[in-house]
Amino acid sequence: MTHINEDTILGKNKENKMTNNSCLIIVSLVGVLLFTIIPNVASSNDVVSTICPKISNPPFCSSVLKSVVPTDLKGLAVYTLNLAHTNARKSLTLAKLLATTTTNPQLKQRHSSCAESYDEAVGDIENTQKDLALGDFNAVNIATSGAMTEIDDC
Repeated sequence: MTHINEDTILGKNKENKMTNNSCLIIVSLVGVLLFTIIPNVASSNDVVSTICPKISNPPFCSSVLKSVVPTDLKGLAVYTLNLAHTNARKSLTLAKLLATTTTNPQLKQRHSSCAESYDEAVGDIENTQKDLALGDFNAVNIATSGAMTEIDDC
C-alpha cells in the first residue's frame, strides 16, 4: 500500500490546479473554435493566430494547436475535446484519491466536491463529443459551457 504524506498531497494539489487550468483552457478552446472562429478563418494557418489570442493562456493554446495533425476546424475541435476529456478524467481520479486519503475533514469535503464537479464535467465533455459528431452546435455550446462551469467550480 502506498503511503500518502502531506508533501505528496501538496504536490498533487499543485498538479490538480495545473490540470484544472489546462482542462478549462482546452474546453474553452472548443467554444472559441466553434462559435467565433469558424466563419472567420480562411485557412488552417490562420487558426492558431486567430484563436490563441482569445484564450486566457495564449502560449499554452499555441503549443496545443500547433501539435495537432488535423488542420480543419472540426478536427481541431475533436482533438481539443479528446484532450479535455483525458485531463478531466485525470483530475477526477486525483480528486477521488485525495478525498479518500486525507484525514483533514475540510480537505476531504473539498476534494469530494471537486470529484463531483469533475464527474459532471466528464459527462458534459462526453455529451459535447457526441453533439459535435451529430453537428448539433447549439448543444455543443451548452455542454461546453456546462463543462467549463463544473471545472471552474473546483
